[in-house]
Amino acid sequence: MPGMEIRPARIEDCPRICELINYYAERGRMLHRSLESVYDALREFQVAVEDARIVGCVAVDVFWSDLAEIKSLAVAPEFRGHGLGRRLIEAALADARKLGVGRLFALTYEKEFFERVGFEVIDRDTLPEKVWRECFQCPKCDACDETAMVRRVEGGRANGEGQ
Repeated sequence: MPGMEIRPARIEDCPRICELINYYAERGRMLHRSLESVYDALREFQVAVEDARIVGCVAVDVFWSDLAEIKSLAVAPEFRGHGLGRRLIEAALADARKLGVGRLFALTYEKEFFERVGFEVIDRDTLPEKVWRECFQCPKCDACDETAMVRRVEGGRANGEGQ
């Protein structure tokens, strides 16, 4: 993947981002996103581009002074297993670091992948209530089966320091 570029998402990327996410949502591996929600969160997304085609995406959603979520990490099926997911996580970490975020968390069905990229399983109840603001809209709200994981961002702000 030497010609692969990871860059901030643009308006014209939204339909493909939505398509990638919903490909996995239809297989029970992540939650669905509407095209409207992708447009709404556009500034949070980074995309992996090869030959002018979006082949991966990831978003960083800031929750609090020291906490953000990695969301909507998706890699086109034909690009899985080649390190692109790791590269997207690294791009998300760099974005979080630039913003001054101290910790990134993920709610995921892909526990083993997130462990390989430095995340640790945590008790979901240790995440602040603000995290659950979107869960009330989820069809799995009462029976969530995602794993909560967290990773410290080297060089980011930890636990509100500097406030």
